[in-house]
Amino acid sequence: MAYDGIITYAITKELAERITLGKIEKVYQPGSEELLLHIHTRNGNVRLFISCNSQSARVCLTTGTYVNPDQPPTFCMLLRKHLQGGRITEVRQKGSERIIEIDIEAQNELEFSVSRRLIVEIMAKHSNIVLVDIESGKIIDSIKRISIDVNRYRQLLPGIVYQYPPEQDKIPFREITADTELPHDDKALMSRVAGISPAISRELLSRCSVVNDIRVKSTEPAERIVEIIRSVDDGTCVPRIYSDDGTPREFHITGLTEYEELDRTDFASLSECVEFFFSNREASNLVRQKSMPLLKSVQTSLSKALLKKKKLSEDLLNAENSDKYRLYGELLTANIHAVRPGARKVTVTNYYDGSLIDIPLDEKIGASANAQRYFKKYSKARTAIHEKQAQLEDNDRDIAYLESVIRNIEAADSVPLLESIRDELESTGYVRRRAKAAQRKRKPAKPEPLRYTLSDGTQVLVGRNNIENDWLTMKHASKTDVWMHTKDIPGSHVIVKMEDGRNVNDLSAELIYEAASIAAWHSKAAGSTNVPVDYVPVRYVKKPNGAKPGMVIFTHNQTVYVDPKLPDDAVKK
Repeated sequence: MAYDGIITYAITKELAERITLGKIEKVYQPGSEELLLHIHTRNGNVRLFISCNSQSARVCLTTGTYVNPDQPPTFCMLLRKHLQGGRITEVRQKGSERIIEIDIEAQNELEFSVSRRLIVEIMAKHSNIVLVDIESGKIIDSIKRISIDVNRYRQLLPGIVYQYPPEQDKIPFREITADTELPHDDKALMSRVAGISPAISRELLSRCSVVNDIRVKSTEPAERIVEIIRSVDDGTCVPRIYSDDGTPREFHITGLTEYEELDRTDFASLSECVEFFFSNREASNLVRQKSMPLLKSVQTSLSKALLKKKKLSEDLLNAENSDKYRLYGELLTANIHAVRPGARKVTVTNYYDGSLIDIPLDEKIGASANAQRYFKKYSKARTAIHEKQAQLEDNDRDIAYLESVIRNIEAADSVPLLESIRDELESTGYVRRRAKAAQRKRKPAKPEPLRYTLSDGTQVLVGRNNIENDWLTMKHASKTDVWMHTKDIPGSHVIVKMEDGRNVNDLSAELIYEAASIAAWHSKAAGSTNVPVDYVPVRYVKKPNGAKPGMVIFTHNQTVYVDPKLPDDAVKK
């Protein structure tokens, strides 16, 4: 993570230009380690987001939406008392460190002018937010209080004089000149220069290779640092994010050679870059964390269903081999005279094929009773065949449903989508309902299917979970729209919109293949080739009574085989 001293320097300059002389109108604390300040400036209202979370500590302007607790935390109430209505007089960086200081002129309860300083320390697990009285230098409070039991050198408690973190024996990057001699090893460079991250350390050396003590490339690390700082000062730096499969990997205000093979996105401001990086990375991590227990629960249910299928199949096979019981009963009835009392078996001639056959007997009962016993076993087995077949069909439907849910969980890219899937599983009984206190009355999630536009402008809608699949197919789609789904493979319902009185016959083969490719892409077979996709007008798609979410039956279908992909001329919206 590249929120190093250089990023701190750049963001401080940006904030100094944007919020200096701004008035703090509102203070919120969305999370235990987060602050949100609403600031009125000469150029309009802005919102400053501050986090001291160990994994995502940062300061930036934001346009994101945050949910505030019903009851403001104590630290939030304290900041409202001391900062709300105050005016920001200065924003600066402490040396080359990852420390940002925001000086604020406010009024106390007696309407006297007082000076406060909000200090943000961006130092991984030691990150903190501290409010200090400038005149006395004493701490008013901090969002994370640090006692002597935690840190003997430096405590962060109300009433104590604030001390900066101990300085390191390094050269601040802002004091580097083009003539400064620096080592040509990334670890040695980091131990020599204050305020640079491992990624920047490696980047500084990427333009200066040394082979056998001979400098191969021309740009020295010191020259490169001067270039980067100059780009910040003259406003020519370009904040950028390097992503891998949509997941942000690294960001900075300069190019990072080691990430050049990844996708790169440039931003107009560093705040936009920082907000996008952390919000998307946090969202990815949060989705992954929330999906794991849900996925594990569904996989457990699927394992049970597969085991049940195995047992039912074995029972069905045994029941289907029950004709011998009828034969035993018939042969015993025809040969009652040949059965001796107390015998454990009898050998008789099978009059169907003339062979000899041994029939086991219960020596405690007579021949007639043994015959009736075999007839009952045969009758019970025949009844079991119908019951086991019905149970097996129900179980197969459960397996298909659970497999579709697993695919939906794995494809989910947001927490609200996972919550919708959890609600679905609670309603179907696969997941225990949450306690009423934790459940909270929530409005049902509004269906927001994925949208694509085919090459001729035809709209294609794709459900993201089973609840949305039902809504899309049974409520939103018209009877003339075309429904698509991978054949016998878990996947999304796909609706091809037929506007202006068109029907399936008006779709060219190219458009059918194009839409079917999207259906295959949004299925469990996304990594396969030659995937079968059924398509049929929506009027022939029905939902049986009592069927689980997303489960439908259909007739009059046709099938095409396609490779899963999003066509080049199909645009996702």
